[in-house]
Amino acid sequence: MWAASNVKVGDCLAAASVTLRRYLKLGATMAKSRFEYVRDFEADDTCLAHCWVVVRLDGRNFHRFAEKHHFAKPNDSRALQLMTKCAQTVMEELEDIVIAYGQSDEYSFVFKRKSNWFKRRASKFMTHVVSQFASSFVFYWRSYFEDQPLLYPPGFDGRVVVYPSNQTLKDYLSWRQADCHINNLYNTVFWALVQQSGLTPVQAQARLQGTLAADKNEILFSEFNINYNNEPMMYRKGTVLIWQKVDEVTTKEVKLPAETEGKKMVVTRTRTKPVPLHRDIIGDAFWKEHPEILDEDS
Repeated sequence: MWAASNVKVGDCLAAASVTLRRYLKLGATMAKSRFEYVRDFEADDTCLAHCWVVVRLDGRNFHRFAEKHHFAKPNDSRALQLMTKCAQTVMEELEDIVIAYGQSDEYSFVFKRKSNWFKRRASKFMTHVVSQFASSFVFYWRSYFEDQPLLYPPGFDGRVVVYPSNQTLKDYLSWRQADCHINNLYNTVFWALVQQSGLTPVQAQARLQGTLAADKNEILFSEFNINYNNEPMMYRKGTVLIWQKVDEVTTKEVKLPAETEGKKMVVTRTRTKPVPLHRDIIGDAFWKEHPEILDEDS
């Protein structure tokens, strides 16, 4: 009797399974419409596997934006710190970013080689990074520009590039830092000529035309008593963001059941956060200190 009963139960379960599959298949068919074919026009923008994915964003028409919002020349520390805050926010939201580098109105974000975020779609990488950064720029503006209202929304554009090896990635970041040095040295001399010597921008540009780095350093030192090597590292080297463990100290009030008043206690918690550094990343010293950045299993 038991055997016959087991057979009947098994037959019922098998029949129910077939019926369920038919309904699921029917539901999937009914959910589609005759307009579904338009999805075939979407381009496949999957980034190559096992490559570093780099998203670089740049401020759109930021020369005008800086003038309208009265940025200090040649460098405005408030603007640079705000950019770094936005980059930290991006890294905290997208934890597959292993390192970021920023200077002036640009930031580069490097995703893990093995990252499968957004199924490695370039458009998803770029739009998530740029939108998070732009919204953070507006959100945190008042924290850095207390006396300067935001007159209009800033714009940022982005691009995605994949790099196949550790060396090509390091060369990319070295290129951006070298660009930081070249631009900052020029701007430091240019604005010294305009602000301290009274030259017009056109005259300052003509004065610097054809000059080499040594010539610019000489002008700074001989005419303005400025040693470029003593300028803040944030201006000369840009900002590197890497993940590091940070101790956060907070005060909490603890009240035991038998007590009427709580006691304040200091609590220390260790968190991993994106920390800004102003370091040379062209040489090997930085990478030897932080081998985990390029570690395949990081």
